[in-house]
Amino acid sequence: MNFINKLKVDIKRALEVDPAARNSLEILLLYPHIKALIIHSFTHFLYSKKLFFLSRLISNFGRFLTGIEIHPGATIAEGLFIDHGIGVVIGETAVIGKNVHMYHGVTLGGTGKERGKRHPTVEDNVVIGAGAILLGGITIGEGTKVGANAVVLESTNPYSTVVGVKAKEVKKRG
Repeated sequence: MNFINKLKVDIKRALEVDPAARNSLEILLLYPHIKALIIHSFTHFLYSKKLFFLSRLISNFGRFLTGIEIHPGATIAEGLFIDHGIGVVIGETAVIGKNVHMYHGVTLGGTGKERGKRHPTVEDNVVIGAGAILLGGITIGEGTKVGANAVVLESTNPYSTVVGVKAKEVKKRG
């Protein structure tokens, strides 16, 4: 999906899920997550061309501007909505699927100095509550709900709900 079409989907998604959103122009100009996603699209392109320093430099400017830190290496599908945005951290090898809803203070991080895939994969239609911490090369199954302030260290089943420190599954589909 090209940049303009992805931006349109991201703005449309914000209109759908945020009752405070009034129109597309407001979202484009005032929503920090849209600015962060625009910057990430550019830095991800530079990163893919092996312009690592330049991509990280611009990414740092984006973090300063929005309060949202997205590593240029992260892969993000369309429809990500970061509600309130401040304090979100998305690591280098993180993969985020379509129509993910993330609240402020979420971390998709690593667990140490390991190499390779070391950040979470978040599948489509996942909701991640405020302050949740997802660590390591785990997979958050499609349709999962992660409770606020949960610490998730293991992969989840699709359509489950996980809560707590260390997060435990409390609900499964069916």
